[in-house]
Amino acid sequence: MSWQDETDEIRLRRELSKQQGGEEAIALHHAKGRLTIRERIAALADSGSFEEHGEGAGFAEKDADGNIVSFSPANYVVGFAQINQRRIVLGGEDFTLKGGSPNGAGLRKSVYAEELALHFKVPLVRLLEGGGGSVAGSASKGPKTVGSPVFADPRFKVIAAAMTEVPVVSAAMGPVAGFPAGRLVASHFSVMVKEISQVMVAGPALVERALGVKLTKEELGGWRVHARSGLVDNVVDSEAAAFAEIKKFLSFMPENIWQRPVRQASEDNPDRCEQELLNIVPKDARKPFNMRKVIKLIMDIDSWLEIAPLYGRGQVIGLARLNGSVVGVIANDCKHYAGAMTAQGSQKAKRMMELCDTFHIPIVNFMDEPGFMIGPESEASAAIKYGMSAVAAAVQSTVPWATVAVHKSFGVASAAHFAANTYKLAWPSYEMGALPVQGGVAVAYHREIAAAADPDQKRQELEQKLIQGRSPFPMMESFAVHELIDPRETRSRLCRWIEWIEPLLEASKGPVRWGMRP
Repeated sequence: MSWQDETDEIRLRRELSKQQGGEEAIALHHAKGRLTIRERIAALADSGSFEEHGEGAGFAEKDADGNIVSFSPANYVVGFAQINQRRIVLGGEDFTLKGGSPNGAGLRKSVYAEELALHFKVPLVRLLEGGGGSVAGSASKGPKTVGSPVFADPRFKVIAAAMTEVPVVSAAMGPVAGFPAGRLVASHFSVMVKEISQVMVAGPALVERALGVKLTKEELGGWRVHARSGLVDNVVDSEAAAFAEIKKFLSFMPENIWQRPVRQASEDNPDRCEQELLNIVPKDARKPFNMRKVIKLIMDIDSWLEIAPLYGRGQVIGLARLNGSVVGVIANDCKHYAGAMTAQGSQKAKRMMELCDTFHIPIVNFMDEPGFMIGPESEASAAIKYGMSAVAAAVQSTVPWATVAVHKSFGVASAAHFAANTYKLAWPSYEMGALPVQGGVAVAYHREIAAAADPDQKRQELEQKLIQGRSPFPMMESFAVHELIDPRETRSRLCRWIEWIEPLLEASKGPVRWGMRP
């Protein structure tokens, strides 16, 4: 007597699970322009590297002879995979079964994803597409247990824990609502695909029933909404582009907080000098310049990954490399609010600081700070509260910083550009003060200007006099900056700084801790 029948059934269950929701459901999914979860895994992971956990999980119906007549697989697929030969945990909902709304086995496998990543201390990637729970199951009759045992850990504890220990990346690959939407935002980096994905707390039917507001999925939670809401970081045109963004982000990340990001060999000359940097900041302070070009001219060629470009647009954040070493970048964009820190911009900068602290990534800050945003919208959004939270994150930061004073530094917001022991470089275009000259003169000298025969001329004379007094040379003379430099020297200076801080970064591995912030 052997176990042949049972082992045959194991193999059959595994085969049936690969059929997902069946041919019709898969064809309908493809007709909407979307890949299935198994196709996504195959496209993202290194070829043949996926090792599924719970391959045969699901529920079978059998006839009187014990033969399987139907099989409903777990509608969450999860396991180990490799991306660029680095092990990760990879999983996501199977939308061809119940629209991704978790069945019993699927829910358990989805919760297991974080446990698996934490246990083996490897990055977690979620490819999300589906809704949360459904009221349909609550109508079943007969006695049953409800809720979780009183001794159980909160379900979301492991999701929070994952973000403190391993890189977590999530992608919205179709409609995402409820619990999966919560998972999407509980990530270090998130991306959504235009047109085919929407992210919502609840879908249109529930919103209309509860609030009387009738909207489509796209109007409620499409990419045009969330590229600016800050709910997701980046928006891309296709699933293939989403996979490329995921791979690039992970290339900057360590395996976990006990390791450091891999330093790559760089073919870019660390002493490369870009002539364009000499003229990139106009002498007329009212004219904007391209901060993203500044970043790209200084960082290793083609290494820049911008994060959340349409959210908090006065700030620019992202990841790049300097002589092969990973750095986080924070900068002001003077083309939006003159680079001022809005409530959204402050949250964006703070989040970047926390990402870098968590994974021991040094920060390079390109400063062109006019201060906290002013005006009624700023007050209504509590801009100074979130701005002070960014200041607290900066001064409590645990990683080395280098700040390049590119143009201006005014008011309390300038404190968000310096951590302890910051390496301070300044360009000749740098000016600093309590207030910008143009606005400050109107406040400080309002009586003198009003009494002048030609108030406009008097104001301009006072502004010009003060501007001349804001030269950065006294800061160099006073050792208030490490160096006043030719802008073309910036890359070489920063590449040397990278070498200085290598031992400090090695000693910084492990958990980080912050106190309460505004």
